Amino acid sequence: MSRRANHEENDMTTLSPTTRIAARLGRARAALSAFALLALLAACATTPRVSTDMDPQADFARYRTYGFYQPLAMEQSGYTTYLTDRIKASIRREMDARGYVFDAAKPDLRVNFQGVVREKTDVYSMPRSDIGYFYSYRARSYVAYPVWYDETQVSRYTEGTLTVDLVDAQRNHLVWTGAAIGRVTQRTPAERIASADQAISAIFQRFPFRASGN
Repeated sequence: MSRRANHEENDMTTLSPTTRIAARLGRARAALSAFALLALLAACATTPRVSTDMDPQADFARYRTYGFYQPLAMEQSGYTTYLTDRIKASIRREMDARGYVFDAAKPDLRVNFQGVVREKTDVYSMPRSDIGYFYSYRARSYVAYPVWYDETQVSRYTEGTLTVDLVDAQRNHLVWTGAAIGRVTQRTPAERIASADQAISAIFQRFPFRASGN
């Protein structure tokens, strides 16, 4: 034990039982606050959750070219946006990197994508501490004691899902799909673009195929 620790321990022994308990609870609160802050920072740093599915009968060995589905699910309004243009560019980057050749007229695969946003609610418990008091007839005074309990917290947030579908163009049949799910916290156009690009990259990390001959 260090000299500082010995000194602190000696100081604690000179305090009343009530003061010692209050001091220990103060340290406990500080530790809980640090834990909560670390948990919050970890949650903010998480990447989107990704899930995929595919048609087990699909023959990816025969796909060499790709284009975009018409109309795209995210462009049902009939016009493009800066965000859909950026998603298209990100998808082209990923497909090109895997050897697929873009062919808008007659592709083997047509790529579709859709974004959905919905409100979510989380209910969780956080450990809390406090000080209770009772009257001690032996000590003829009030004595403090620690109280530990769980406090229920409700968190409301916005969750976004970006889905990418690969469709067999000849059969107009879905053969592979991937979805990235995460909390929507972006406020500026640049942040939305960066988030969409990250989601597309995460989805295609789970895409196991390359163009035939590559």
